[in-house]
Amino acid sequence: MTVALAHRHVEGPHTDAETVVLIGSLGSDRSMWNPQIGPLSASVHVLAVDLRGHGASPIPAGPYSVAELAEDVLSLLDSLDLPRVHIVGLSLGGAVSQWIAIHRPERVRTLTLLCTSAKFGEPAQWLDRARAVRESGTAALADAVLARWFTPELASRDTDLVERHRRMIDRTSDEGYAACCEALSEWDSRADLARITAPTLVIAGRQDPSTTPDDLRLIADGIAGSTYLVLDPAAHLANVEQAGRVTAAISAHIGADAYSTGRSAAHDAGMAVRRSVLGDAHVDRSVSARTEFTAPFQDFITRTAWGDIWNRPGLDHPTRRLLTLAVLTALGNQHELDMHIRAALRAGTAPEELAEVFLHTAVYAGVPNSNNAFALAQAAIDESGTS
Repeated sequence: MTVALAHRHVEGPHTDAETVVLIGSLGSDRSMWNPQIGPLSASVHVLAVDLRGHGASPIPAGPYSVAELAEDVLSLLDSLDLPRVHIVGLSLGGAVSQWIAIHRPERVRTLTLLCTSAKFGEPAQWLDRARAVRESGTAALADAVLARWFTPELASRDTDLVERHRRMIDRTSDEGYAACCEALSEWDSRADLARITAPTLVIAGRQDPSTTPDDLRLIADGIAGSTYLVLDPAAHLANVEQAGRVTAAISAHIGADAYSTGRSAAHDAGMAVRRSVLGDAHVDRSVSARTEFTAPFQDFITRTAWGDIWNRPGLDHPTRRLLTLAVLTALGNQHELDMHIRAALRAGTAPEELAEVFLHTAVYAGVPNSNNAFALAQAAIDESGTS
């Protein structure tokens, strides 16, 4: 049975932006992703989650399985109406991310795996750790965990960082931590890595003693077409120790880098012009009818036609309206012509101006096309009551 996960959902620059989901390490909460949340949200929506037993999420009695942890995440995505997302997972979160990519591939746009493994050692070590946590609590493990999370050089020069993460570990539920240890004791995706088809980025920390570069290389070798990156220096929480490089790598992988940010800005500018020219009702119908198949073309038109050409200062919008009507008449494109006639009338273009455009086009592009244009315009004028 799934549980409702605590999460932080940060809106991106526009409603049409894609979503990246951040899933963290054993003993962490969603604040471990603070270095990435702000920069990524400049281009995409960001959803950082607390796995069950962690942070503010519920703490059902263990043991847990990686499949249960993954189904919790999928249930959250369903509740937020997010059918397909970019998934980023570190350590335990990386195992959860692998499970989703293997068993629910239709939910994954891209996959980023950091400092994780296809198998986390032998089961006995995790069962022993679960027993120790239930007996002594997470605070007793904090020093050992922090030694794996950060390189000694970073720990020595940033004691505040270490203490913040110590408090994160201390606040983690003993039962939640232990039950997730039991989940890791059973985890083994080695035979299923080849089933992952999402574009995958694999990131290792050179100094990570928990999930070594060799562990990440095994994952990268098992996933066709994956990209493998080793960060140095970096221990287990590479997203903190190498925050800038990890964020940049994720951004480039999911298409939220500077190039994509520029595309997003062009889309926003184009959408504003498109609405001003065609009207909200028409644009809303187009957006609601968009499918995954047609979305790239809609994005292209919005960015290029409306965000670029219609935004150029050389001609004002009334002139561009009349020019568009003339071109569409000459080409005999009746569907687009009808739409632009109606948009022109709504914008206040006089019927007399339409007539002049169609008469002029008749001389240079042929009477039949202009005849069709007059018929379309007359129908639009009659419907709108314009005289």
